[in-house]
Amino acid sequence: METTTDRPRRVHEGRNVKRFREMLGIKQEALAHQLGEEWSQKRVSLLESKETIEPDLLSQVAKALNVPEEAIKTFSEEAAINIISSTLHNTNGLVNYNPIFTFNPIEKIVELYDEKIALMERLLQNEQEKVELLKGLRKD
Repeated sequence: METTTDRPRRVHEGRNVKRFREMLGIKQEALAHQLGEEWSQKRVSLLESKETIEPDLLSQVAKALNVPEEAIKTFSEEAAINIISSTLHNTNGLVNYNPIFTFNPIEKIVELYDEKIALMERLLQNEQEKVELLKGLRKD
């Protein structure tokens, strides 16, 4: 029976170019512009569909994206997932999440309560002013 360790995983360099481009928030048109006049959005799209990219072209694309060539050649989702999962501490099936607050949550609740009281007082004052206006209109 063949396992995944029996044969090396092929890296799809074009897909990796697309991933890096998207992570950097660069559109195909912008990458085409950075690569030169002979490039177009359609040509970048075709490049991203290639499994292997010629070394000199890969160097040019890596320079345009400002990433190392080796990153495009070796990036794989499995490796990224392994790195991410190894940085999380799993406790009883739950991710260990310990937030660090830069404010006191109780103070925020008290602040919200004080704002609510001030708002209610303003509403009460407005209602009292309306009553006084209506009394004045009734007398007239």
